[in-house]
Amino acid sequence: MLGLGVAGVAAGPYLQRAADTVVSKVSEKDPTGLTGLLPGGGFRYYSVVASVPTRTAEDYTLTVDGLVDRPSTLRLADLEAMPQTRIVHDVQCVTGWRVPGTPFEGVRLSHLLDAAGVRSGATAVRFTCFDGSYSESLTLDQARREDVLVALRMEDGPVTHAHGGPVRLYVAPMYFYKSAKWLSGITLTSTVQPGYWEHYGYDVDAWVGRSNGRDDAPTG
Repeated sequence: MLGLGVAGVAAGPYLQRAADTVVSKVSEKDPTGLTGLLPGGGFRYYSVVASVPTRTAEDYTLTVDGLVDRPSTLRLADLEAMPQTRIVHDVQCVTGWRVPGTPFEGVRLSHLLDAAGVRSGATAVRFTCFDGSYSESLTLDQARREDVLVALRMEDGPVTHAHGGPVRLYVAPMYFYKSAKWLSGITLTSTVQPGYWEHYGYDVDAWVGRSNGRDDAPTG
């Protein structure tokens, strides 16, 4: 995997164009669409599509809808004006790599849910992304945890496009595939709707060390 990642840095454009082929085959060795190592920090770049559009502060929007009393469309400036929370926690990928002590900052998801007014029939939250393909879900109780953020900053700087910016989800106690990149929608639903990788057999509840057959993984 490391060798593939290093090659990805040198041949990034070729691997990016080939990403849709890699994903369609769902490699038995690594079914998460690895396309290369990101510079510094030990993070890998993952995408399930060949190309992801960029969003800037001027054109980024996040919708909050579904089973809520007050649907809304938020811009990056709206999120930046809300109370910010900083979390420093290990990032653990289900494929085995880990980046210890990674700081994330952003708005607690529970704050956005409270502002929207969750209706009594809602039991889960679905997340969609502006790559046009990726999705994830949490139960409402999981979404209300204090260590679940709509993250605007990562490693003491704005979340970059490669890391899923300008806004991404961060679910600290779960494997990193639950922390959806390029976040564009938060929808309250009556049931949990399995996300992209759950359709390929990954656990819907992705607690680090307690799911996906990786009980020996460090909990951070």
